[in-house]
Amino acid sequence: MTQKRRGVVLLSGGLDSATVLAMAREQHFETYAISIAYGQRHSAEIKASADVARSQGAKLHQVMHVNLNEVGGSALTDRSIAVPESPGAGIPVTYVPARNTLFLSLALGWAEVLGSTDIFIGVNAVDYSGYPDCRPEFVQAFERLANLATKAGVEGKHFKIHTPLIDMSKADIVRLGTRLGVDYAETVSCYQADDNGYACGRCDSCRLRRAGFENAGIADPTRYY
Repeated sequence: MTQKRRGVVLLSGGLDSATVLAMAREQHFETYAISIAYGQRHSAEIKASADVARSQGAKLHQVMHVNLNEVGGSALTDRSIAVPESPGAGIPVTYVPARNTLFLSLALGWAEVLGSTDIFIGVNAVDYSGYPDCRPEFVQAFERLANLATKAGVEGKHFKIHTPLIDMSKADIVRLGTRLGVDYAETVSCYQADDNGYACGRCDSCRLRRAGFENAGIADPTRYY
């Protein structure tokens, strides 16, 4: 019996990453989910990530802890900075400095230990908030780094950073995830969700999520407070 390839999936507990986990499973990867508790104010997404990993049959789900509160500079890690509830110009204050660089680095380390060369991340460059670490250029640069900075890379293995959602609209993501059986009621996307995972319905992430369901013509299972 052919052994499945191992895939490390960054799983935030939100809509996009839950869809990516389902996509990796459909591609016959044995999935290893990694979630990062980084001091985010919407910590309910960590519980959601455990629910998603369990319902989608991840081989293993690991939660790593990093305190980005000490770095600050983002409305998601510094509670003195308000989460905006209307679109603004430029990169929003919900941008977390170096977040995806850090997340991919942790996933890369775990992948190397697991003997995996496939890392999945749900970044999107269509319906997103303009974060610089969601762009294809960033992902390509990190993939080059991964193959330069690791023992596995030096010994000839090639790491691949999979970004299957990069060119998809939020509506297309919702349609695809629904087809793959993702239970979006388990997911939490809101930047200021309460401890029970109820969403505000006003932040940028909530607006993008709600528009995705509306444009897909699929009922939105999000729980709002």
